[in-house]
Amino acid sequence: MSQAQKVTLTGVSETALLTLNARATEARRPDRILDDPMAVSLADSIDFDFAKFGSTRQDIAVRALGIDTEALRFLRQHPTGTVVALAEGLQTSFWRLSEAIPDPQFRWLTVDLPPIIEIRERLLPAAPRVSVCTQSALDYSWMDRVDASDGVFISAEGLLMYLQPEQSLGLIAECARRFPGGRMIFDLPPAWIGWLLRHGVPTSLRYRAPSMPFTLSAADTAKLVDTVPGIRAVHDLQLPRGRGLLFNTVLQNAYRLPFLADGRPSLTLLEFG
Repeated sequence: MSQAQKVTLTGVSETALLTLNARATEARRPDRILDDPMAVSLADSIDFDFAKFGSTRQDIAVRALGIDTEALRFLRQHPTGTVVALAEGLQTSFWRLSEAIPDPQFRWLTVDLPPIIEIRERLLPAAPRVSVCTQSALDYSWMDRVDASDGVFISAEGLLMYLQPEQSLGLIAECARRFPGGRMIFDLPPAWIGWLLRHGVPTSLRYRAPSMPFTLSAADTAKLVDTVPGIRAVHDLQLPRGRGLLFNTVLQNAYRLPFLADGRPSLTLLEFG
């Protein structure tokens, strides 16, 4: 086994290491809910003090599983379509989806900042169907690289909450304008604790998550179809089942009981018209 390599990231980019560690830890479990061998391999190749983030949680793997489910639904309808991963971080979704589809032919576009791209190119295997844009997702020139002729699916996993509200809404609006017929999926933390998220949530005594200034309740997200031109439909997706009776009971009730809607994280699929 090759020696693990030092990795240094700061700010929002460092959360890529937190989510990688959570998925890899989940994938190592015998009762795992997410099969992600590439995440395990990538985490093992990195020399980093993952313990600084504190205990891992299954909700990050549940989120990844929910996004995979929608991406697979898109790719079964558009086998040669394009998936755009905005602020992809150290996600390994491309390999999970490729394993789930016989003879995969879809194309993939990674969009992220230089420090992340350098790590991906150094530690992840090259793949001929993957293209890279080394830039911010807010630099809309990445859209010129997208061949939408066979359909486009845009993933903003773990991104929008770290942007200012006008930036997130502007990105959504521009995607809707540029990619009619496409789809976009994004997640957001619970709206009711927005005041806490704006100050950064501590995950351990040694780590505080970056500020998350953007949240939307399920009701506010539903209104995007009326307020953002080009959005044809908004789907409030229920997160997949996780592991354990308590986790699943709480999750199911959060969707079943309307008064709990603002207390759960959201996963939203947009259809562009």
